[in-house]
Amino acid sequence: MSQPSSGPDTGEDAGAAARDRVVAGRYRLRRRLGQGAMGTVWEAYDEFLRRTVAVKEVLLPPGVPDAEAAELRERTLREARAIAALSHPNVITLHDVAHEDGEPFVVTEYMPAHSVAELLTALGPLPTPVAAAIADAVAAGLAAAHQAGITHRDVKPGNVLVGGNGQVKLTDFGIARNVSEKTMTRTGIMLGSPCYIAPEVAVGDPVTPAADLWGLGATLFAVLEGEPPYDGGGSVVEVLNEVVHGEVPRPTHEGPLADLVAALMVKDPAGRLPLAEVRNRLHPLLPPPSTPLLSEEDLRRLAGAIGDDAPTKVTRPVAPQPPPNADTTASTLAPAPGPLPFAPTRAPRRRGVPPVVLVVVGVLLFLAAAGGGFALARIAGGESVLPPRPSAQPTTQVQDEPGEEFTPRTGDAATVNGAQGGGYQVEVPTDWMRFVEERQGEDQSSTRVYFVSPNGTQALTIERFPEYYPGHAIDEYIAMLGAKGDASFSPEDSAPLKGIDPKGIEPAQQLTYRTTAEAARLAPGVPNARNLNRVTFAALYPLGVDLWVVSVTVPIDQEDSGRRALFDRILPTFTVTG
Repeated sequence: MSQPSSGPDTGEDAGAAARDRVVAGRYRLRRRLGQGAMGTVWEAYDEFLRRTVAVKEVLLPPGVPDAEAAELRERTLREARAIAALSHPNVITLHDVAHEDGEPFVVTEYMPAHSVAELLTALGPLPTPVAAAIADAVAAGLAAAHQAGITHRDVKPGNVLVGGNGQVKLTDFGIARNVSEKTMTRTGIMLGSPCYIAPEVAVGDPVTPAADLWGLGATLFAVLEGEPPYDGGGSVVEVLNEVVHGEVPRPTHEGPLADLVAALMVKDPAGRLPLAEVRNRLHPLLPPPSTPLLSEEDLRRLAGAIGDDAPTKVTRPVAPQPPPNADTTASTLAPAPGPLPFAPTRAPRRRGVPPVVLVVVGVLLFLAAAGGGFALARIAGGESVLPPRPSAQPTTQVQDEPGEEFTPRTGDAATVNGAQGGGYQVEVPTDWMRFVEERQGEDQSSTRVYFVSPNGTQALTIERFPEYYPGHAIDEYIAMLGAKGDASFSPEDSAPLKGIDPKGIEPAQQLTYRTTAEAARLAPGVPNARNLNRVTFAALYPLGVDLWVVSVTVPIDQEDSGRRALFDRILPTFTVTG
């Protein structure tokens, strides 16, 4: 866990009160390096050893259930345990785990650096010697982790740091797991980043160290091409189905590194090139030891390109709230990457593809087909739970009828770059699971909170666009939905929202729209798959300078019951608490 030396300006760095805060009587917080809805990373000063360190602090959302809070704390400690077992120059070093008021603080080395994702955004594809050096360092770090019995599970450019002196380190072991630990997540599914996730992980198979080999290959692909192997600008369901069912892409860059990518990105985990052989192939391509990886010109371009840009999108599911009287003693770690550390970089995207700010089909859950269909990935907060296996058996569509019991849920839609004021409360069916996604765009960012029905066919979405006004208007939001191409509108579907006092620059509105996702795009190669037709009811609230969007999405054949039993029931309970 270490942070780059440049990033968004967060004030003199979080105010005098925060600057003067001392954790565990030893670590004086100096500067906030990144923040999201669930935590903060600080640059701090160790007053005992007199050195600069990085401190990860867990910030629990207001009203979080005790069991969920325990999971978040345990995930933080799991990262500490993972890197504590490692001592390697290509892995971030753990210094300490401190406790303050019962909360854990993970203290690691502080390494002024840029992530590889940041390098790709600013510099584009990297030269062969630089690419080889990065791949060799990651391979060395992974070899040490695997020897210690640890699988990283989320190898990607954003988790590889490059220092000004050319040092390369693997970071963010927040979803790593030691083979000696028992998997006790409620879903039993471990998630990584869709563009870099291994096919076997995407379908929920047991995760082995071979998954890191795929991640290394996908990362090397991005380093060579300047973009991920799969289109991160598309919907997550498209990306994951391409990972599972599509052909493995090959870099346009020809040469030994392209061959190495092909040897690592093999769908059969047993067929991937071992790390020792990876390093053997890389050795002749490495630059001389005295050669810096980044030139002075590279560093100047990095400083100019990054400036005050927003951090990398962090997508995370949040563990579901247990039902009443549920036995939570066996539940531990949230099945997803933690939001920290926050490397202030933007996710690489394919050139020529417009940045996606809004995804019309939001949460597309469980596509079923008549006679030989399949179950699509449960999509919530930008993450997939189970995409279809290539050999999926026929399934039947199961309709979720809204339960009678609703439970008040609280949360925080603060953004990854620290935009506060995102507290809210809403009543949701008790057995619905919650997921969170932070989205970054060229012009406008947002935080989405999803509540998803148990079978995945229905979803409530709460989305906050901080500082949307005065530069934007509701009409622009609607236009962006229409620009996606698969949403259909009727003139009467957009109207002022009655009974709502204006609290923003323009009146609140309600909107109904329908979407169609073509089976051929969602699930290439799967026979007899049906198109997915859905309807969304949305309320658009301008509150101060923010825009809030509260929406319910259901299958088209549940349109009447979805409005009556869900949207009309949930909407009056939604309040912004600040």
